[in-house]
Amino acid sequence: MSHAHGKRVIVGISGGVDSSVAAFLLKRDGYDVHGLFMVNWEEDEEGYCTAAADLRDAAAVCARLDIPLHRANFAPEYRDRVFEYFLREYRAGRTPNPDVLCNREIKFGVFLNYARRLGADLIATGHYARVRPGPDGTMLLKGCDANKDQSYFLHAVDGDALSRTLFPIGELVKSEVREIARDHGLRTHDKRDSTGICFIGERNFAEFLSRYLPARPGNIESIDGTIVGRHNGLMFYTLGQRKGLGIGGRSSGAEAPWFVAAKDLSRNVLVVVQQSDHPIMMSHVLLATDPHWINADPPPLPLRCRAKARYRQSDQACVVKDCSDGRLEVVFDRQQRALTPGQYVVFYDGDRCLGGATIDQVVSRATPHTAPSLSQEPAISP
Repeated sequence: MSHAHGKRVIVGISGGVDSSVAAFLLKRDGYDVHGLFMVNWEEDEEGYCTAAADLRDAAAVCARLDIPLHRANFAPEYRDRVFEYFLREYRAGRTPNPDVLCNREIKFGVFLNYARRLGADLIATGHYARVRPGPDGTMLLKGCDANKDQSYFLHAVDGDALSRTLFPIGELVKSEVREIARDHGLRTHDKRDSTGICFIGERNFAEFLSRYLPARPGNIESIDGTIVGRHNGLMFYTLGQRKGLGIGGRSSGAEAPWFVAAKDLSRNVLVVVQQSDHPIMMSHVLLATDPHWINADPPPLPLRCRAKARYRQSDQACVVKDCSDGRLEVVFDRQQRALTPGQYVVFYDGDRCLGGATIDQVVSRATPHTAPSLSQEPAISP
């Protein structure tokens, strides 16, 4: 973060410790720092949204750092570009990840354009990631804290936007970030990290989703077609899920826990198994749509690399191939558990994030007895 030369940087200030320290580091390094607090969700219901408290914390941090704080309402754009997609995917029986879209559309789209109107040369956020110039454009690298790295959520951001972005805490680990905040009197130093989806907050997920999508209860069946319980609606469950199935002990059969193995949308049936690595949950191969590469020119395919099919997963060796229909085929060296349509597969070369795509269809080694043609979840265009 050298060569500040008084450049104006607009920092996305969320009211959390990470963005607070990002602003501090930029101010220390000589940038003309402004904070911007984004409002991305509005509703009348009180008690769940922490926006008011977060704004107070953001204001206190900016006052402590003696930097201006702007406030912008991006709720209409968020609803149109992120939330409507979120609902469409759940309606289709898939499991979306709105954080990826929020980054692409809001934090590195609408926010970037707004910051430039405020005279920004650059923007900055508190993400655990790094950017570096490369031979074919800006490179997105993992954050140095392996436990907090957020490159997975940034893989869909345009390379041009990344070239205008600073990630001041990307070289730090979380404990160092909290220590810096504490040492410099930032009130967010011991603030709990936010979890879950921003517009849901601490409320019950099923209750929230039911406000927007009608729930269709149906049967829960074992892989041989035996009815073992009732589900509240397929949209409330995700592949590999163990908790919240409500099956409990049965008078016959093993007492082993049940896992969600598949969704049969045509019959509104949730298929479960009592083996966490049952063949129906395991796959070497997935098909992915809407590939996005950090740099405009995709790498030559087939590509030998590593990939994550979920955020907390360790990098998995794979080969990425080009399908004639515009999709990518990702073939993993080792069997993967509970690959989930609607989620993202993100590609890496060492610490460098190359890009990613939306998981569309999973090729399983086994299918439920009751639905011979059923893959783990159907491919449905958003």
